[in-house]
Amino acid sequence: MTIGDAVKAAAVLFVAAIMQVSIFAQAHILHGVPDLLLVTLVSVALLRGTIVGAAGGFFAGLLVDTATLGQLGLTSLVLTIAGYWIGRYGETTGRDRVHAPYLSVAVVTVLYTFGVLLVQFVLGEHAPAGPMLQGLVPSIVLNLVITAPVYGLVRRLLRALERADLATEVHLLG
Repeated sequence: MTIGDAVKAAAVLFVAAIMQVSIFAQAHILHGVPDLLLVTLVSVALLRGTIVGAAGGFFAGLLVDTATLGQLGLTSLVLTIAGYWIGRYGETTGRDRVHAPYLSVAVVTVLYTFGVLLVQFVLGEHAPAGPMLQGLVPSIVLNLVITAPVYGLVRRLLRALERADLATEVHLLG
Protein backbone atom coordinates (compact mmCIF):
# COMPACT_ATOMS: atom_id res chain seq x y z
CA MET A 1 0.00 0.00 0.00
CA THR A 2 1.37 3.36 -0.97
CA ILE A 3 1.23 6.61 0.96
CA GLY A 4 -1.30 7.93 -1.57
CA ASP A 5 -3.63 5.00 -0.83
CA ALA A 6 -3.37 5.63 2.90
CA VAL A 7 -4.17 9.30 2.41
CA LYS A 8 -7.14 8.44 0.19
CA ALA A 9 -8.46 5.93 2.74
CA ALA A 10 -8.04 8.45 5.55
CA ALA A 11 -9.79 11.16 3.53
CA VAL A 12 -12.70 8.87 2.64
CA LEU A 13 -13.16 7.84 6.28
CA PHE A 14 -12.84 11.46 7.45
CA VAL A 15 -15.56 12.63 5.06
CA ALA A 16 -17.77 9.65 6.02
CA ALA A 17 -17.32 10.41 9.74
CA ILE A 18 -18.20 14.07 9.28
CA MET A 19 -21.24 13.21 7.15
CA GLN A 20 -22.35 10.57 9.68
CA VAL A 21 -22.22 13.00 12.59
CA SER A 22 -23.71 15.98 10.78
CA ILE A 23 -26.28 14.47 8.40
CA PHE A 24 -26.95 10.75 8.79
CA ALA A 25 -27.25 10.67 12.60
CA GLN A 26 -30.43 12.74 12.34
CA ALA A 27 -31.99 10.59 9.58
CA HIS A 28 -34.31 8.32 11.55
CA ILE A 29 -36.32 6.09 9.23
CA LEU A 30 -38.64 3.57 10.95
CA HIS A 31 -36.50 3.84 14.11
CA GLY A 32 -33.38 2.94 12.11
CA VAL A 33 -30.40 5.14 11.29
CA PRO A 34 -28.20 4.57 8.24
CA ASP A 35 -24.55 4.33 9.27
CA LEU A 36 -22.46 5.73 6.42
CA LEU A 37 -19.28 5.53 8.47
CA LEU A 38 -19.74 1.83 9.20
CA VAL A 39 -20.44 1.01 5.55
CA THR A 40 -17.43 3.06 4.44
CA LEU A 41 -15.20 1.36 6.99
CA VAL A 42 -16.38 -2.04 5.78
CA SER A 43 -15.56 -1.03 2.20
CA VAL A 44 -12.09 0.24 3.09
CA ALA A 45 -11.31 -2.78 5.27
CA LEU A 46 -12.46 -5.25 2.62
CA LEU A 47 -10.28 -3.58 -0.01
CA ARG A 48 -7.20 -2.86 2.11
CA GLY A 49 -7.06 -5.48 4.87
CA THR A 50 -6.70 -5.71 8.61
CA ILE A 51 -4.14 -3.01 9.37
CA VAL A 52 -5.88 -0.29 7.38
CA GLY A 53 -9.28 -1.46 8.65
CA ALA A 54 -8.23 -1.34 12.30
CA ALA A 55 -6.36 1.97 11.99
CA GLY A 56 -9.18 3.52 9.99
CA GLY A 57 -11.75 2.29 12.52
CA PHE A 58 -9.77 3.74 15.40
CA PHE A 59 -9.26 7.19 13.90
CA ALA A 60 -12.78 7.44 12.47
CA GLY A 61 -14.22 6.37 15.83
CA LEU A 62 -12.05 8.88 17.65
CA LEU A 63 -13.28 11.59 15.31
CA VAL A 64 -16.92 10.62 15.95
CA ASP A 65 -16.36 10.49 19.73
CA THR A 66 -14.76 13.92 19.65
CA ALA A 67 -17.41 15.45 17.39
CA THR A 68 -20.35 14.13 19.43
CA LEU A 69 -18.70 14.75 22.81
CA GLY A 70 -19.47 11.13 23.68
CA GLN A 71 -17.49 8.71 25.81
CA LEU A 72 -14.00 9.10 24.34
CA GLY A 73 -12.79 5.80 22.94
CA LEU A 74 -16.09 3.92 22.97
CA THR A 75 -16.77 4.18 19.25
CA SER A 76 -13.05 3.88 18.52
CA LEU A 77 -12.83 0.55 20.30
CA VAL A 78 -15.83 -0.98 18.57
CA LEU A 79 -14.88 0.35 15.11
CA THR A 80 -11.27 -0.81 15.53
CA ILE A 81 -12.43 -4.36 16.19
CA ALA A 82 -14.94 -4.17 13.33
CA GLY A 83 -12.34 -2.83 10.89
CA TYR A 84 -9.85 -5.53 11.85
CA TRP A 85 -12.29 -8.43 11.49
CA ILE A 86 -13.78 -7.22 8.22
CA GLY A 87 -10.26 -6.71 6.87
CA ARG A 88 -9.46 -10.26 7.94
CA TYR A 89 -12.59 -11.54 6.22
CA GLY A 90 -11.54 -9.73 3.04
CA GLU A 91 -8.04 -11.21 3.19
CA THR A 92 -9.11 -14.79 3.77
CA THR A 93 -12.21 -15.27 1.62
CA GLY A 94 -11.59 -13.01 -1.32
CA ARG A 95 -12.77 -9.45 -1.61
CA ASP A 96 -13.84 -9.92 -5.23
CA ARG A 97 -16.95 -11.88 -4.34
CA VAL A 98 -20.16 -9.99 -5.04
CA HIS A 99 -21.80 -10.87 -1.73
CA ALA A 100 -18.82 -9.90 0.47
CA PRO A 101 -19.75 -6.23 1.06
CA TYR A 102 -23.42 -7.01 1.72
CA LEU A 103 -22.70 -9.89 4.08
CA SER A 104 -20.06 -7.83 5.86
CA VAL A 105 -22.34 -4.83 6.30
CA ALA A 106 -25.22 -6.93 7.64
CA VAL A 107 -23.03 -8.82 10.12
CA VAL A 108 -21.07 -5.76 11.25
CA THR A 109 -24.24 -3.73 11.78
CA VAL A 110 -25.50 -6.36 14.22
CA LEU A 111 -22.14 -6.82 15.93
CA TYR A 112 -21.54 -3.07 16.14
CA THR A 113 -24.91 -2.54 17.86
CA PHE A 114 -24.25 -5.29 20.39
CA GLY A 115 -20.64 -4.14 20.82
CA VAL A 116 -21.69 -0.60 21.70
CA LEU A 117 -24.28 -1.95 24.15
CA LEU A 118 -21.71 -4.26 25.73
CA VAL A 119 -19.06 -1.56 26.13
CA GLN A 120 -21.60 0.87 27.59
CA PHE A 121 -22.75 -1.81 30.03
CA VAL A 122 -19.20 -2.64 31.08
CA LEU A 123 -18.43 1.05 31.63
CA GLY A 124 -21.54 1.39 33.78
CA GLU A 125 -23.21 3.91 31.50
CA HIS A 126 -26.85 4.10 30.57
CA ALA A 127 -27.28 1.55 27.76
CA PRO A 128 -30.73 1.88 26.16
CA ALA A 129 -31.02 -1.62 24.70
CA GLY A 130 -34.71 -1.36 23.80
CA PRO A 131 -34.51 1.52 21.30
CA MET A 132 -31.25 0.24 19.82
CA LEU A 133 -32.59 -3.27 19.28
CA GLN A 134 -35.93 -1.95 18.00
CA GLY A 135 -34.09 -0.05 15.27
CA LEU A 136 -31.67 -2.87 14.43
CA VAL A 137 -33.57 -4.42 11.49
CA PRO A 138 -34.34 -1.04 9.86
CA SER A 139 -30.69 -0.04 10.34
CA ILE A 140 -29.53 -3.23 8.64
CA VAL A 141 -31.86 -2.56 5.70
CA LEU A 142 -30.77 1.09 5.42
CA ASN A 143 -27.10 0.10 5.56
CA LEU A 144 -27.63 -2.54 2.87
CA VAL A 145 -29.33 0.07 0.66
CA ILE A 146 -26.30 2.38 0.80
CA THR A 147 -23.75 -0.45 0.48
CA ALA A 148 -23.65 -0.64 -3.33
CA PRO A 149 -22.98 3.07 -4.01
CA VAL A 150 -20.55 3.46 -1.12
CA TYR A 151 -18.59 0.29 -1.95
CA GLY A 152 -18.48 1.25 -5.63
CA LEU A 153 -17.18 4.73 -4.83
CA VAL A 154 -14.57 3.48 -2.36
CA ARG A 155 -13.46 0.74 -4.76
CA ARG A 156 -13.07 3.32 -7.53
CA LEU A 157 -11.13 5.70 -5.28
CA LEU A 158 -8.83 3.10 -3.76
CA ARG A 159 -8.58 0.85 -6.82
CA ALA A 160 -8.57 -2.79 -5.86
CA LEU A 161 -5.14 -4.24 -5.21
CA GLU A 162 -3.94 -6.94 -7.53
CA ARG A 163 -3.49 -10.40 -6.06
CA ALA A 164 0.29 -10.21 -6.55
CA ASP A 165 0.45 -6.93 -4.61
CA LEU A 166 -1.14 -8.36 -1.48
CA ALA A 167 1.62 -9.38 0.91
CA THR A 168 -0.90 -10.38 3.58
CA GLU A 169 -3.16 -12.39 1.30
CA VAL A 170 -3.90 -15.82 2.72
CA HIS A 171 -3.95 -18.71 0.28
CA LEU A 172 -6.04 -21.64 1.35
CA LEU A 173 -4.69 -25.09 0.57
CA GLY A 174 -6.81 -27.82 -0.85
